[in-house]
Amino acid sequence: MTAVSKPTSAPLTERQEARRRRILHASAQLASRGGFEAVQMRAVAETSGVALGTLYRYFPSKVHLLVATMQDQLQRLHETLRKRPPTEEEPAARVAQTLMRAFRAMQREPQLAEAMARALTFADRSVSPEVDTVSRLTTAIILDAMGLTGTPTPAQLSAVRVIEHTWHSALITWLSGRASIAQVKIDIETVCRLIDPPSPA
Repeated sequence: MTAVSKPTSAPLTERQEARRRRILHASAQLASRGGFEAVQMRAVAETSGVALGTLYRYFPSKVHLLVATMQDQLQRLHETLRKRPPTEEEPAARVAQTLMRAFRAMQREPQLAEAMARALTFADRSVSPEVDTVSRLTTAIILDAMGLTGTPTPAQLSAVRVIEHTWHSALITWLSGRASIAQVKIDIETVCRLIDPPSPA
């Protein structure tokens, strides 16, 4: 399995980790009900039972919080996919199946998906560590689905980056009502073909 490295930081204590999980749960809960605008820092603090000042020590802004929420959601998805990996035979088909499972999970919580996508769009350099972790998780999910036995080649990593960009763009266009689920599926399946080597002439 592909390991996902995390930004270097002091490890949280068990109590701090539990508090962080309550905050992320509250963020996801509020976003699921009312989207991006519903995730107000004071409301998150009240819902999670932490002081507002404490919340800001964990997450300096709403964008930081929602990007971390997306990181948490992807981590949960990654764990689920490891328990129930894709069943298709070819790597490209396995990745497409995996990304569509991720997309359908987003589809079940459209307001949460919209809030997280907006946060990624608004993220500036101060949120780079969190955004990088989201990207690494997405990469790990794709590489696991490919079923590689060795280190990915530069060409494979380049293909993975293009697939990530397409998946993110497809999410945005679907959320804005500019693409149907059927079109998203076609686009995802098309870009995933970059993974399989061309047949010899």
